[in-house]
Amino acid sequence: MLSSFNPINFSTTRCVLPDRNRQPFPKLNLISGLSISFGLSNNYMYLVTGYTTQKHIMKIKGQVKFVNKDQSRFFVTLKKRVDSYFVDNNISKYGNASMVIKTIVLLASYIVPFLIIIFLQPSFLVMNLLWLLMGFGLAGIGMSIMHDANHGAYSKSPAVNFWLGHTLNLVGGSVANWKLQHNILHHTYTNIAHMDDDIADKLVLRFNPHTQVKSYQKLQYVYAFLFYGILTIYWALLKDFLQFARYIRNGVNPADRKENNILLVRMIIDKILYFFISLVVPVMMGIPFMYVLTGFLLMHFASGVILTVIFQMAHTVEGTTHPLPNDQGDIENCWAIHQMNTTVNFSKGNKFLTWYLGGLNYQVEHHLFPRVCHVHYPQIAPIVKQTAQEFGIPYLENESFGEAFQSHMNMLKKLGRLPDINEAIS
Repeated sequence: MLSSFNPINFSTTRCVLPDRNRQPFPKLNLISGLSISFGLSNNYMYLVTGYTTQKHIMKIKGQVKFVNKDQSRFFVTLKKRVDSYFVDNNISKYGNASMVIKTIVLLASYIVPFLIIIFLQPSFLVMNLLWLLMGFGLAGIGMSIMHDANHGAYSKSPAVNFWLGHTLNLVGGSVANWKLQHNILHHTYTNIAHMDDDIADKLVLRFNPHTQVKSYQKLQYVYAFLFYGILTIYWALLKDFLQFARYIRNGVNPADRKENNILLVRMIIDKILYFFISLVVPVMMGIPFMYVLTGFLLMHFASGVILTVIFQMAHTVEGTTHPLPNDQGDIENCWAIHQMNTTVNFSKGNKFLTWYLGGLNYQVEHHLFPRVCHVHYPQIAPIVKQTAQEFGIPYLENESFGEAFQSHMNMLKKLGRLPDINEAIS
C-alpha cells in the first residue's frame, strides 16, 4: 500500500539544491486566476473556481524558486551516503556490462522484427505480431537506453551518451526538445501546473488539480488509454514542431536563431528519414501499404500506452502533491523534498519490470539522482528510504504494479470531476 502521507501537511523544510540545479532557473511566468481551492484528506483534490486557463505559460517574467526555510540537511546527507556507496564498493555510477547486454537485447527486439518483416514477409497476422514486438522494443529502448543516455547517466563518455541518446530518433522524436521538456522542466518543476510539461494536461486529459475541469473529463479514466496510445505517433508527427515553436516563444529554449534554424532542419530530416524507413521501404520491398500502415500504427499504439502508463504511475497517483508557487514565485520546500512529495515508486521487487522499465519504477531514486544509471537504483533505494525516514520525509511507494495502476485510475477519476463543495469544506 502507498505510504501514509497527507499532502496538505507536507513539511516546508529546506535543504541544499543538488549541483545540477545551481544554474539559473528558466524564468517562467506564474499562473493566476485561482480564486478558491480545497484539499481533500490524503487523496488530494481541489475545488477550483474562477480559473482563467493559460496553456503552457512559461514566459520570462519572474522565476519560480525553491525556498529552503528550515535548512534541512536531508539531501546533503543523502548525497554523501550515496557517493560513499559508490566509492566504498569501487563502483562507477554509470552503466555496466549488464547495461550493455540490455542495450543489445532491446535494440535487437526492435530491429530484428523489422528485418524479418521486410525480407521474409510472413503472413499478415505474423507481421502484426512482429510490429507489436517492435512496439514493446521501442518502449524499452526509450525507457532504458535513450532515457539514461540523455540524462548523461549511461556512460561517462559524452559521445556514447550522445549517440545512444539519439535512439529517440527511432520514434521520430527530437533529442533537443526532449531535454528541455524532461531534463529541465520536469525534473526541476515536477508536478507544478503549467511548468512541468511532462505532466501537463494533454488534449482532453486532465492530470493536475489546478487546471480547469471539463464536463467530459469525468469519463477520462475510460478514454485515457486511447489517447495514451497515440502519444508516440503524435510526437513524431506534430508534437516536436509545436513544442519547438513554443519553447522559443516562451524562453525555455536558450539557443539563438541560427542554432534553432539548424535544429529545425535536422528535425525535419530526421523525421523524413524515420517515416521513409518505417513506411516507404517496406512498400518498396513489395508489402502492401495497408499492411505496413496497420502494423506501424499498432507498434506506435503499444509503445504509446506503455510509455504513458509507466510515467503516469510515478506522478499522477494518489498521495503525490501538486504545489503552486506563492505570489513571490516561491515553492516553500527544498528541491529534494519537493521531489519526494511528487514522485512515487512502484513494484520495486519485480526484477523483470525493473529491467524492462529502465528502473522507472524507482522514480524517487531517479529524480534525486538522474545522472546515476538505473542499474544501481535497487542498491541505493534502501539508502534513500532510510535517510528519508531519519528526516521524517515521506518515501512514497506502491508495492505492486497493480496497486500503482489502480491508484492512477483512481486519480484519473478524481481529476475528472469537481468535488462537492460541502464535501470539500467538511
